[in-house]
Amino acid sequence: MAAGNTFAHADLLACVTQSLCTRTLNVFAQESRLDGESLKDAVDRYEVDYAWHVLGSDRMRNETVALLEAKLKQPATDAQKTCVAEVLRTAAEGQSFDLLMSFDSDVPELLAAMLHAQFAARAMPEAEAVS
Repeated sequence: MAAGNTFAHADLLACVTQSLCTRTLNVFAQESRLDGESLKDAVDRYEVDYAWHVLGSDRMRNETVALLEAKLKQPATDAQKTCVAEVLRTAAEGQSFDLLMSFDSDVPELLAAMLHAQFAARAMPEAEAVS
C-alpha cells in the first residue's frame, strides 16, 4: 500500500477491528449449552470459524468487493480490490488464535461503506479540477 494511504489504511483497520463481534471458544460453548445445542450444531448453524480465518477468507473479500462495486456503480479497480484485501488481511493477522466470529458479520458492509466514502472523497477534488 502506498505511503500516502497509510493513515487511511490505519483508520480503516481500526474501524474494522473495533466493529468485530468475537467470542472465545469457551464463551461460545457456554452460550451453545445455554441454548440447549451442541457446540457442533451451533458452529454449523452460525457458520462460525476462527476470526483470523473468517477475515482472511475469499468469501469475506469477495463479498466486500461486490458491495463496494454496488456502491460505486462500477467495477472496483485493482487498487481498490488490493485495498480491501490488505485491510482484511491485516485485521486477520491482528486476531488472537482463540477468537471466533461468524461469517454473517457486518464487516463487508462496514468496510465497503467506508471505502466508498474514501474513494468518493478522493474523486471530488479530481472532478472539480476537470471542470
